[in-house]
Amino acid sequence: MYKHILFIIFAILLSSCQRSSPNGETHYASMNRVDQAKQQKEEGLIAKLAAKGIATDQVHILLRAFKVDKQLEVWAKNKTDDTYKKIISYEFCKLSGEAGPKRKQGDLQVPEGMYHIDRFNPKSKFFLSLGINYPNASDKILGDQKQPGGDIFIHGKCVTVGCIPITDPMIMELYILALKAKTNGQNKIQVQIFPTFMEGKWLEKVQIKYPKHFAFWEELRVFYEAFEQNHQEIDFSILDDGSYLIQ
Repeated sequence: MYKHILFIIFAILLSSCQRSSPNGETHYASMNRVDQAKQQKEEGLIAKLAAKGIATDQVHILLRAFKVDKQLEVWAKNKTDDTYKKIISYEFCKLSGEAGPKRKQGDLQVPEGMYHIDRFNPKSKFFLSLGINYPNASDKILGDQKQPGGDIFIHGKCVTVGCIPITDPMIMELYILALKAKTNGQNKIQVQIFPTFMEGKWLEKVQIKYPKHFAFWEELRVFYEAFEQNHQEIDFSILDDGSYLIQ
C-alpha cells in the first residue's frame, strides 16, 4: 500500500514537470516538434509578415540559397499578389562541398539549380526538415546515372553532408512558415539554389576558381537576373540535354 501511494505521488510530480514549470514556462519535451515551433516562433513570424503587408492565411513563399555566401533567403507574398518581398535571411551554420552542382552520391555537394519542397519531416533526426526534390530531371540527366544521390534537406542542427542546416531555432520558423504556405494551397514551394550571388565580384570569383561550371552557371544566371528584376516565381522547363530553359 505504501509503495503504491509513493508511485502515485511520483507519477503526479512527473506529469506536472512535463506540463509546465512554476514560472509558467512550457517543457517542450512533452510536445511534438511542430507544436513546439508554433509556440516559440508563430507570434514573431506573424509580426514579420504583417510588417510587409502579408497575412498568414494568405502567405506563399519562395526560397533562394547562395552556397558560398551561406545565405538562405525567404521571400513571401499574399497568394493573390504578383510579387514576392524578402522577409528573412538565414545563415547556413555549416557548409559541405564547394561551388558547383551535385552530380553523385557521396560527393558532399549541395545541389544547384531550380527545385521545390517535396516533403515535410516533423520527426527528422535533425529536429525538423524540409525535403528538396533532388535529383530533379536535370540532375538525372547530368548526374551519375546509377547513384546521383538524394535525401537533400533544409534542416536544423549544424551538421551536413550536402544539406542546408540552419539550426533548430531557424528551422522552427521556416518550417511553420512553409506549413502555412502549404495550407494556403501552395503545393510546390520553389527553391532556387545558386553557387553565389550571380553578379559582380561574387560571380567572377567562383567563375575564375571553377571554370568547368561556367556554362551551367550562365544558365542559372538567367534565373537569378529574372527574379532580381520582377520578384516573381520562375516558370522553366528542362531540355533533353539537362539544360534549363526559362519560360
